[in-house]
Amino acid sequence: MFRNRIQKFTPYIIILLIYTVFGFLSYNDFFSDRSYSNDASSMIVKYGSKGTEVKTVQTKLKQWGYYKGSVDGVFGWRTRSAVIAFQKKHGLKADGVVGTATAKAIGLPAKTAAKAPTRGTVRRSNELNTLAQAINGEARGEPYIGQVAVAAVILNRVDDPRFPKSIAGVIYQPGAFTAVADGQMNLVPNDSAHKAAQDALNGWDPSGGAVYYFNPAKATSKWIWSRPVIKIIGKHYFCK
Repeated sequence: MFRNRIQKFTPYIIILLIYTVFGFLSYNDFFSDRSYSNDASSMIVKYGSKGTEVKTVQTKLKQWGYYKGSVDGVFGWRTRSAVIAFQKKHGLKADGVVGTATAKAIGLPAKTAAKAPTRGTVRRSNELNTLAQAINGEARGEPYIGQVAVAAVILNRVDDPRFPKSIAGVIYQPGAFTAVADGQMNLVPNDSAHKAAQDALNGWDPSGGAVYYFNPAKATSKWIWSRPVIKIIGKHYFCK
């Protein structure tokens, strides 16, 4: 009789065991997913990122004097340069990326940081190559520091309200650069030009904040000679 009762309830026992096992697995999967999500949400804010987290970074760095651009929520080269300056000042790894340590120092929770879209990476690559083309056309044969200084002038113009607000806009502004007029801008840039462009984008400005430069052996404009000279690097005079 007892055996008959056991047999009667056996299907229910099996069902109960199945639900228990699946319930346990689902529980583990749930918390595993939560753990994974927490890890995934600890993304970094870097070049190409967009959103409120970027605005927070820009706002704080602007308040502290590191960032001079507009608070637009777009992590461009100006924001990256400001982050690098902040990192150097605070003894952090100066890579221009707002990771866990930098986010903590700025006051941005690392777990809320946004992942940079692929489009941003492409845009940065285009800007880097355009800047390298200009360096190659304008400063090929100049010492390396002079090549970086030429790139810095272009970036300084982007920050200056008197000039266009993009790297390409500055370079292709009518009459701005000889390399555009004579076609040298279209030459394939060498490795030195690419490296100089990267160093300038990273915040190195050997020009001392110049927005003009010229070769005194070739300059024909009387106006350019009126500009205050900040530095002389190689064959170029760098001016305000």
